[in-house]
Amino acid sequence: MASHSDTLVVFFGATAGANGGKLGSDEREIILLVWQIVDLHEKKVGKLHRCVVKPDALELTDQCSEDTGLTVDDLAEAEPLDKVLQQFQQSVSSEVKCLGRSSFTLCVDSPHVIRQALHPEASKKNLVLPECFFSFVDVKKEFHKCCPDASSVPKRTLASMLEHVGLPAVSEESMGEMEVSSMVQLTLHLLAEPHNHKFTCVETVKYKFDSGTCNKMEPVDSETVIRARGLPWQSSDQDIARFFKGLSIAKGGVALCLNAQGRRNGEALVRFINSEHRDLALERHKHHMGSRYIEVYKATGEEFLKIAGGTSNEVAQFLSKENQVIIRMRGLPFTATPQDVLSFLGPESPVTDDAEGLLFVKYPDGRPTGDAFVLFSCEEYAQNALKRHKQILGKRYIELFRSTAAEVQQVLNRYMSAPLISTLPPSPIMPVPVLASPPYLPAASSSRDCVRLRGLPYTAGIEDILEFMGEHTVDIKPHGVHMVLNQQGRPSGDAFIQMKSPDKSFMVAQKCHKKTMKDRYVEVFQCSTEEMSIVLMGGTLNRSGLSPPPCKLPCLSPPTAYAAFPTPPSMLSEAALYQPPLLAAPRPHQTVAHSPAHALAYYPPQPHMYMNMNMNYTAYYPSPPVSPSTVGYFAAPPGSVAAAVAAQSHPAAGAASSGLPQHGALVRMQGLPYNTGVKDILSFFQGYQYAPDEYSGMVQMSEQARSLIQPKEWLCL
Repeated sequence: MASHSDTLVVFFGATAGANGGKLGSDEREIILLVWQIVDLHEKKVGKLHRCVVKPDALELTDQCSEDTGLTVDDLAEAEPLDKVLQQFQQSVSSEVKCLGRSSFTLCVDSPHVIRQALHPEASKKNLVLPECFFSFVDVKKEFHKCCPDASSVPKRTLASMLEHVGLPAVSEESMGEMEVSSMVQLTLHLLAEPHNHKFTCVETVKYKFDSGTCNKMEPVDSETVIRARGLPWQSSDQDIARFFKGLSIAKGGVALCLNAQGRRNGEALVRFINSEHRDLALERHKHHMGSRYIEVYKATGEEFLKIAGGTSNEVAQFLSKENQVIIRMRGLPFTATPQDVLSFLGPESPVTDDAEGLLFVKYPDGRPTGDAFVLFSCEEYAQNALKRHKQILGKRYIELFRSTAAEVQQVLNRYMSAPLISTLPPSPIMPVPVLASPPYLPAASSSRDCVRLRGLPYTAGIEDILEFMGEHTVDIKPHGVHMVLNQQGRPSGDAFIQMKSPDKSFMVAQKCHKKTMKDRYVEVFQCSTEEMSIVLMGGTLNRSGLSPPPCKLPCLSPPTAYAAFPTPPSMLSEAALYQPPLLAAPRPHQTVAHSPAHALAYYPPQPHMYMNMNMNYTAYYPSPPVSPSTVGYFAAPPGSVAAAVAAQSHPAAGAASSGLPQHGALVRMQGLPYNTGVKDILSFFQGYQYAPDEYSGMVQMSEQARSLIQPKEWLCL
């Protein structure tokens, strides 16, 4: 029997758009439901029922109108989905009771009507479906189980299955009635001799998403993982599970991705229980979550583990309590204790197991980071806690956000695990100094032997550029292709190419300008290495000429983009330009020879570095979707770089800037009032830590810098 049910309800649905194998793929609403009861004991059938459903949007595709025979007027006179489902429940319950039976199970010809049409639409309309719609049997799978020799049946349609068992095709003309009648005939045949089949392969639909943890050593099948892109920034794992309502997501199978700035980047990796559900999820490509459409692509198990995987026993123990709501707190005072946090949340937001429901995030040396995760036993307590967002604890306001088990793993990985770059595969090319000499790095020159490509497809690689340039490829200097990435480490659509001579670059600009690459035309401009450096600093270059950047002073850029600094008079070591965690591999301390006054320091242009720079950084910078009110944060080199820059711009400032710390971060403040003093800056950063010996250096540098730049300051924290 069907999971010990007495009866089967053969069920069929159609939407106002695509039907059959594409049912639900276009988000059209259900407009037709047809069903008929089959008594499994007496092998009798009940009355055939057909109900038209009124959708919110009164429109039909021509194909649907032709197949169903329905018109817009028919839909306008029908009942909405919630009313029709009530009629279905009452009708089936009454008929089952009249047969002297006590239970029933739905029987469909494919899972699409339940998983791809009914549950997603009910979720969008906030309808509560009857319990009977959370389990069903698939007549095609039951047929394959009962008749193993049926593997040769083409496409396994209802008509071909009836033909295989020697039954005549159903001659019903109207859509829905024909499918239901065919399923009823096939079901009765499987119940009869010699098969005596029992319908036991009952599929279920999960009521809710189960959060959980994922170990890095756990095998994850790549055929079960997808990447969702375009998510609203504030979406949680429950919102994503709701988007995929009707499909079964694995426990802890939602991992939100984050960008290099630590904010949610609108992407998530989702792991399903099997490949069938993954394939159904791919059919929801460009379906909507609110007003946004969501792109759905295939992903790999390795990508999922990079984001959701963890090995911390502390996290595993913290997340061992199931069915908990997780809230992340950010900005806690470094001296905050568990009792301080519990008092801050108050009695209306009791934490699960009191202090045991708190997880403070710390650096490997035990110092607090100001982050913590809190467990609540129900949604009501979590909502009460979120009401305290940006309220004061001590002298600091605290931010509270919804979080996920995967994010807890990511945060602990971020602070406690090895740096990201150390996980990259070893490069086959020996690393070179940052201030390299030709031919690997061009010196600043007015010779127009370079070209700039603008408007490249974001998927374009070096191979695509070489193919785009065609016969001119032979005129490119060795290691002369420079891909430009944005602050998120993704392709910006720009590239610079060094040619062997100005004549060669002129020919490329003339012949390749507005040539097509992957359905996009690409602009090609001739330029010099000096102009290239100005563009990388924020200027613009087109056929009308060169526009300088807004500020001629160097900007410290994130490690995922190019950075250009005027070379100071003194000699800089490579260690002074990069923080140790940003190096791809350990390098010996090297002293680089002095370059000309206008030489530029670039990230090495070798292809292997660009491959590393294109790695997905999102998994390693976990953070809630909203950042504090800082204008911008850049992962800056140590203070010696700022000191060298200031020394070159104003020699008198060189000695003063030497007091800047060698280990810390530079924060750039823009938009300061002209009368801002050091005390005002210190007051603004109240609550942040800085060493006492850094104060004098900061005071002197800010006073010297006041005469050099507009109201902008560099502060070492």
